[in-house]
Amino acid sequence: MGKRVDRIAEPWGSRTPYGPGEEWPVRVDTYLADGLQPDDVDRWVQSASILHSNGDAMDIAVRDGRIVGVRGRATDRINHGRLGPKDLFGWQANGSDDRLTRPLIRRGGELVETDWDTAMDAVAGRARQLLDERGPSSIGFYTSGQLFLEEYYTLGLIAHGGIGTNHVDGNTRLCTATAAAALKESFACDGQPGSYSDIDHADVICLYGHNMAETQTVLWSRILDRLEGPEPPALVCVDPRRTPVAEHATVHLAPRPGTNVMLMNALLHELLENDWVDHEYVDAHAVGFAELQKMVAGTTVERAAEVCGVPAGDLREAARLIGSADRLMSTVLQGFYQSHQATAAAVQVNNVHIVRGMLGRPGCGLLQMNGQPTAQNTRECGADGDLAGFRNWSNDAHVHDLARVWNIEPMEIPHYTAPTHLMQMMRYVEDGSLRFLHVSGTNPAVSLPELGRIRSLLSQDRLFLVVQDLFLTETAQLADVVLPAATWGEKTGTFTNVDRTVHLSEKAVEPPGEARPDLDILVDLSRRLDLRDKDGAPLVTWSTPEEAFEAWKECTRGRPCDYTGMTYDRLRGGSGIQWPCNDEHPDGTERLYADGQFWAHPDQCESYGCDMVTGAPVEPTEYKALNPHGKAVIKAAEYLPPHEVPSPEHPFQLITGRTLYHFHTRTKTGRAPQLQDAAPEVWVEASAEDAAEQGWQEGDVLRVSTPRGSVTARLRVSGIRPGVLFLPFHYGYWDRDASNAAGDERDRAANELTLTDWDPASKQPIFKTAAAGATRIGPADGPAPAPTTTASRPVAGGAPPTRGGAPALVDEEMDQDGGAR
Repeated sequence: MGKRVDRIAEPWGSRTPYGPGEEWPVRVDTYLADGLQPDDVDRWVQSASILHSNGDAMDIAVRDGRIVGVRGRATDRINHGRLGPKDLFGWQANGSDDRLTRPLIRRGGELVETDWDTAMDAVAGRARQLLDERGPSSIGFYTSGQLFLEEYYTLGLIAHGGIGTNHVDGNTRLCTATAAAALKESFACDGQPGSYSDIDHADVICLYGHNMAETQTVLWSRILDRLEGPEPPALVCVDPRRTPVAEHATVHLAPRPGTNVMLMNALLHELLENDWVDHEYVDAHAVGFAELQKMVAGTTVERAAEVCGVPAGDLREAARLIGSADRLMSTVLQGFYQSHQATAAAVQVNNVHIVRGMLGRPGCGLLQMNGQPTAQNTRECGADGDLAGFRNWSNDAHVHDLARVWNIEPMEIPHYTAPTHLMQMMRYVEDGSLRFLHVSGTNPAVSLPELGRIRSLLSQDRLFLVVQDLFLTETAQLADVVLPAATWGEKTGTFTNVDRTVHLSEKAVEPPGEARPDLDILVDLSRRLDLRDKDGAPLVTWSTPEEAFEAWKECTRGRPCDYTGMTYDRLRGGSGIQWPCNDEHPDGTERLYADGQFWAHPDQCESYGCDMVTGAPVEPTEYKALNPHGKAVIKAAEYLPPHEVPSPEHPFQLITGRTLYHFHTRTKTGRAPQLQDAAPEVWVEASAEDAAEQGWQEGDVLRVSTPRGSVTARLRVSGIRPGVLFLPFHYGYWDRDASNAAGDERDRAANELTLTDWDPASKQPIFKTAAAGATRIGPADGPAPAPTTTASRPVAGGAPPTRGGAPALVDEEMDQDGGAR
């Protein structure tokens, strides 16, 4: 049976309720453009989504050599056929008229079209010149969370093994660096312990700073279906906004921004005070419990209530639910990762699971979530600066092993200090030591903090900026060379989602014009630089995605992220497969750390950890003394106040974040009519209390300011906590001529306001703790941004909007016993 649903107005689609321990029912979502029917499709090509981190598997519909729609894959373990709004409509960006189709090079201050040889000779020539004159540290690479595994691995090999630079990072630094750091602190290795299927078993689900309803819509649909089925789980939501997650929560904790560590310490205090502790598990499988006891002893719920602005009774009830759960699942995302003391707060969530013994069993899932579709691969492959295969840069044996895989000398791999994170790379651009920056698949001129500074740095004459992208983004407009790249659906490769599920995405159509896959561009760069191994053979030995995947498998052999049991053929036709997948686990591994076995032994671990206040790495000898047997590490943290606090001039706290209908800087979603119509313009959220006190009304034009800049936006009165303002960060300037916003040229991007500050452990920028002021500059009588849905306006939004423009009706097919309604 099936039905048609407007998936902009109803982004999570129809319900298919189910109970604990049951399999999530299938619901296959299909959207075809131009009124086409499935029989009109020439062929369906296997893929998965690259517009969020969930990993929704889908088939691409092709007709007459172009993409015309998508359909969810019923057989896949991730989504059971479901697709979210960005999956259903975002593919339309592939066919945009403004795609880059030829390389561009700067001549006389202007970007002009050129041929590939001229462009690549300019890139390789400048890189070689700098290597000869200034050495490897003059070159840096900044990549995406949306390329494919094979491309990241090639990039990591070129940068680390060929050029020898330590300046490599991904825009995953902005969204997922704290996930990796927190896992390394607690388990000495990256890799998500839990699985999406833990939702099917959990009796308590905690979402810490994770507005899953908007960031992972299909995963939220899974929770909604559990909530409508028998024996629904209790939900604990930690978020200063009253999101759709908060609306469904059993307990909603809305802490003051910057106080997450205090809140977590209070929850841990209650667990220990009430002896909701699995002492047998802790004694056998963890170190550090005594230090945690000392740290949280004085953090009563009364003290936390005062610091966090959260009722003490709500804190106690949340702790009771967590402490009495039989099967506890937790997810963490940007509300923790992009806030003050990011890693310290996320680690305390890990501590909850270790203390309660809730790891490695069905329903006992811990997911330090990712924000992008291929962020996991950025980290696995070394494209975020780490060493490929979760190897430890502080362990000489690991460096020698990677050198063996790459057939180079160990000293050619930079490991003299920690990898250079993006924010430090920008400091090196500022001081002139970094002179070449290769940017692929990301838009730092909109996504980084304090944009005025970033634009100035990227515009320096002494910096040679190469941008590899689909469109002439705000960053590409500043480049010396722009390389037109192919994207999802136009190339083949694999990528891995949050719960370690690997999907294959096949090429469905040809890229436009002369655009090339990122893998082809990187292999070309390696050959033009004449990078070679120690025997004089080409360093990069592959030219196709499948050859690169086979090489990657060998790099992972025996490592935590072992892919050796996978092949392209195994990934075709059925479901994605979770790593590790090898001879011991030929069908993949649903959960890590069963029976308390961790990758934390000093000889095996990816990281020895760091000081979460200073960021200083823990020395190998210190780690070996702390954890000689490779147990989980309970790492306590003291609450410290935020660096920037409200003042009379800037009395509010500003947080930034995402909306359901857009992804990053809208380079794709802003070109999908349904998504752009749903959220066409930036807005600012304030509480009803603050609006009344200031004399503001819904739709008023406000100027939001910080010491770094200002943004003009229409007001939405929402359920956000008093004293806090919210801005979505997606909106830049590439479509400025089509915008109806008032104000100066630079009045739209939220990151005009954010500060240059980062977490000392994960190096993730702090986007959610800034002091701001707001002034009404116009009435609510001009054209205002349309409300999106109750998804983005859970309190003040009312009914879903009446929309014109592009159709958004989606076919939903359920099994007869699916029970959809």
